[in-house]
This record gives sequence, structure tokens and C-alpha cells, in this order.
Amino acid sequence: MMVQEQEHNSHIHGLRSRLFIHIKGIHVHDHSSLAAARHHHSSSFTDVDEIETTNDLEEQNEVATINQLKQTSTESTQISLKIDSVNNMDSKSTPSGTMEKNAEMEQMKEKFAKLLLGEDMSGGGKGVSSALALSNAITNLAASVFGEQWRLEPMSPQRKARWRREIGWLLSVTDHIVEFVAKKQGNIEIMVTQQRNDLHLNIPALRKLDGMLIDCLDNFKDQSEFTYVSRDAPDSEKGPKRKEEKWWLPTAKVPTNGLSETARKFLQYQKDCVNQVLKAAMAINAQVLAEMQIPENYIESLPKNGRASLGDSIYKSITVEFFDPDQFLSTMDLSSEHKILDLKNRIEASIVIWKRKMVQKDGKSGWGSAVSIEKREQFEDRAETILLIIKQRFPGIPQSSLEISKIQYNRDVGHAILESYSRILESLAYTVLSRIEDVLYADQVARSPTQDGKKRSPLISGTPPLEDRDRTSVDAPSAMTLSDFMGWEGEHNDNDEDLVEATEEITKQDSKLSGILNSVVTRKTYLDNLVGSRSPTSRH
Repeated sequence: MMVQEQEHNSHIHGLRSRLFIHIKGIHVHDHSSLAAARHHHSSSFTDVDEIETTNDLEEQNEVATINQLKQTSTESTQISLKIDSVNNMDSKSTPSGTMEKNAEMEQMKEKFAKLLLGEDMSGGGKGVSSALALSNAITNLAASVFGEQWRLEPMSPQRKARWRREIGWLLSVTDHIVEFVAKKQGNIEIMVTQQRNDLHLNIPALRKLDGMLIDCLDNFKDQSEFTYVSRDAPDSEKGPKRKEEKWWLPTAKVPTNGLSETARKFLQYQKDCVNQVLKAAMAINAQVLAEMQIPENYIESLPKNGRASLGDSIYKSITVEFFDPDQFLSTMDLSSEHKILDLKNRIEASIVIWKRKMVQKDGKSGWGSAVSIEKREQFEDRAETILLIIKQRFPGIPQSSLEISKIQYNRDVGHAILESYSRILESLAYTVLSRIEDVLYADQVARSPTQDGKKRSPLISGTPPLEDRDRTSVDAPSAMTLSDFMGWEGEHNDNDEDLVEATEEITKQDSKLSGILNSVVTRKTYLDNLVGSRSPTSRH
């Protein structure tokens, strides 16, 4: 602070010195002009015309001198005012600004200290790996910033600034994760470093999705057609609730006759935007998880064959001659989150087993089986299809045992950052989508009171509504393909022209998002790399 004050004072002193020299120079010039005029006047008495000319010159010089002095006085006054304003601003804003920067610096030091210590604040070296520490830091930051986003409303400026600042700190690590690439320099080829390719592609894409979600929340700033009733309000004031088990959420309340057509179209448009972000985040997350190495302890915990992992009933349903994933899911009990997660764990385990058996052809291995490789590939494809449909239908489901194990034992810092960042964006998109569904459900009940308590049809064709997790069985049209469930090729409803126009507008408005989706989808599908192979070749 003392150094800043000394620099500030010397700067002001310099301004004042230059002003003084400027004014003094004008005075010297004016005095010399007057003396020369008087000398000329005393030496020219013989000619009247010359005397009159001299008098005119003297008057003009005096007028010009007075004008210059006035102008200089005005400039000096303005400079003095500027100096005073600088002094006032410095005295008022500099301490608070410095304190804020110091607080941010201390916060950043604390965060990176935890990362370096591996969350072991004792410093005993018993902390977690750098990859897991970064993954936990991103997850915890998102939980503290978005954990109470219970309404369709913009984030507060403080929370938004904190999110952008701290996620920027954590993502800055990826700027220093590089790989060697060949580059021509003249007639020779040299090796240079550049940011790792997966980070170079996915970090900007995830930042774009991040910005789109925050912009979506900002779009609800001026809406006034629906409000929220606190959970502590009397039941008479509350409207219908889409999910009764989420008692802590405020209830959306719409006008008696429902929302206006403009508000309804606006909500559907925002729902479609968020749905696209959700798909992109899910695709990136699935791709990163597929590239992670499967931990040995997870493999050791698996049974020796797929039948033991799935159970006889599920195994028979998957290995029948004519398989229909919709029919299979309709026979499964998906009435609770726990049962859905259990089915997902069983299917993932069976996929790992079948893939390992196809890779390990050693007859002496305990993994050997009488099932042919062709049949095993067919069973694996069917299991992956079911897994994809479950992932799409229930985006808010917790992580499976395989995913948790991969994240816990992963040592690749780049993968850890990509996985955690895409996962929290997927979670935020699902939350915003659920809040939009709450308002649309309240609107439907207001327009058709007899529908209260009944499940409404989805707004987007081919995408089951989010409340499907509450159903005992899952019914889906038999003609619906996997592409319809995933919606990668665009979701359309022939009876809803407004929604088609909204989807087209999204594509035109944000071509970069379309590029993200196309580039991600053309990669390997989820769990394509669920083999016992190691992670990608080490990067130097």
C-alpha cells in the first residue's frame, strides 16, 4: 500500500509540475512580446502610419495574451478537478478493491493447497490422487453453487461470479496438460508440445454448454406468469405437485386458466434447448468413462459368467432368439431408483465379463465358456442397447458401481476433469429440465383439472417423461428404435409444428452445439471400451 501511495503521489506531483511549467512558459512568451512591441513603439516616432500599425499590433497581442491566460486557467482548473477526482476514487475504491483481490487470492491458495495435499490437511501423504482431488473439487463446487437451484430464476450475481471464477481456476490445469506432435519446420520435422487433443476439443465444448445453461436460467428473469409457493405454505395455497416425494421443493403455481400460449411456447423452447445440452453432456461423459481403465479390484469382484451376474430370469430374456429391448424393459420392475440402479449394475457387469471373454482366448483361463464368440457379441450388443435406453430414460439416476470405481481409481487428470465437469453439467441440465416439467405439469392440470394425478404425455416425441422413474413398468411404442430413444438425429413431433420450428431455431442459433453433438455422437458408443485393456497410450 505504501508503494502504491508513493507512486500515486509522484504521478500527481509530475502533473502539477508540467502544468506549472506550461503556465510559466506562456507568461515568459507574453512578457517578451510586450517588451519588443514597446521598443518598436519608442523607435518609430517619425512615421504616423507605423505608429498606428504598432498600436494595433500591441492591442492584438494583449487580447491574444488575455485569451491564452483564460484558456490556461480553465485547463488548469480541469486538471485540478481530475486530480481531486483521482484522489477521491483512490481513497474510496482502492482499499476495498485491494481487499477483494486479497480475499480471492487467499481463497485460490486454499483451494490449490487442498489439491496439492490430496485433501489430507495433516500433510502426512495419505491424501487421494491429484485426479480424484480435482474431481472432488469440481463436484463440491457445483454442489455449493447449484445445490439450491430449486426455481426457474437467474442465478444471483455473486453465485454466478463465484462459479465462473472458481471453475476457471480448476480448469486452468488443463492448459498445462500437453502432448508431443510432429510439426514441419522448413525441411525438417520437429516435435512440439500442444494441449492434449481430447482436452482441446471437449473443454471449449463443455464451457459452451455451461454458458447455455446459465443463459437459459437468465431467460426467466422477466417472466411473471408463474410463481412459486413455499413448502411451508398451507396446502390450500399450494397447487398440484408432480413428484410428491420431493417435498422440499417449492410448488409451481400458474394462473387459474393456465399459462398463455406465448409462455407455453417459451417454456417448450427452453425445454428443448436444455434437452440438447443434456444429451451433449451425457455423450461426453459416457465417452470419457469409456476411455477410463477398469480397476482390477472391480474385475476381481465380478462373477465368472454373465448368467451369474444377471440372474436366470434376466439372462433368459436377453439371450432369446428374437429380442426386443422395449419388451424387455416392460417386464422389469423399475418402480424405484434403487431397482433401476441395480439393473444397471448387473448389465454393466455382464458386459465387462463378455468382453473380457472375447479378448482372453486362453482356454486355461477361468473365464472360459462354451458360448461361442458370435453369440457373446450378440448378447453384449443387446445389453449395451438396454444400458443406453436406461441412461437416456433416467438421466438423474446415481452413478453405477463401475462408474464410481473408475472415478475413484483413475489417475489421468485430464479424464478426471472432463468426467466431473460433464457430469455436473448433466446434473444441472437435468435439474433445470425437471423444474420446467414442474411448471408445465401445473399448467396442464390448470387447463384440465381431471388430469391431476395422471401422467401427462411427453412434450417431445420419443423422449419418455422424467417421471417415468415412478412407474412400475415402462411402456414404449414397439416401433421406436434406439435412435428414437437417444434422439441423436433430432426429435420431432409431426403434430407439433411449433416445437419443430423451435428445434430448427436452436440449430440455426447455435451451430457450435450441433457440431458438439455430431462430433461426440460419431465416436464409439458408451462402454465400447469396457475391455480389460489399459488406458490410452501414455502421453509424454
